[in-house]
Amino acid sequence: MKTKKLLLLLWSAAFALAMPGWAWSQALPGAKTKPATAKATFAGGCFWCMEEAFDAVPGVIATTSGYTGGQVKNPTYEQVSSGRTGHAEAVQVEYDPSKVTYARLLEAFWRNIDPTQKDAQFCDYGSQYRSGIFYHDDEQKRLAEASRAALAKSKPFKGEIVTEITKAAQFYPAEDYHQNYYLKNPARYKFYKSGCGRAARLKQLWG
Repeated sequence: MKTKKLLLLLWSAAFALAMPGWAWSQALPGAKTKPATAKATFAGGCFWCMEEAFDAVPGVIATTSGYTGGQVKNPTYEQVSSGRTGHAEAVQVEYDPSKVTYARLLEAFWRNIDPTQKDAQFCDYGSQYRSGIFYHDDEQKRLAEASRAALAKSKPFKGEIVTEITKAAQFYPAEDYHQNYYLKNPARYKFYKSGCGRAARLKQLWG
């Protein structure tokens, strides 16, 4: 029995010496490892358009259109679009923190919305189209609030910033036909985006 314990101790010591310092630290009980991916949730009006915007950011792995911030469980598009469920059309972003920071995602978010429109975005009106940042932890909250405060001081446009910053609630993925809509239906998507005046208003706001 003593021989077995001695061999285990010798093996552990040899293993520790063979492992690089960083790998040994990761193997220690309770050692914190950086998550391979992280989530961010934003509302900026039409979720088709927000998917396109975030998919273009290097380091973003995937985007999902959906609904958040409401009271009804498993809402349908018809229910949310009525404006009576309290949900906002939103996009959940899965990203690689080693390639893109949350601060960079916030920059992309602001540049793709109209922060001055309350309960609306571009040609879409109703609380379901409100703009918002839904933070998943205290660090995201801190960065979101700091970015809004900095924008309030440096914004190149007139008008009060009304974008909400709220703790992330249950996120419900939208129906399949909404996912990657801009890729699956490019002609219809471009017609909607152009007719809604989104690009023109963004240029007016941000230059």
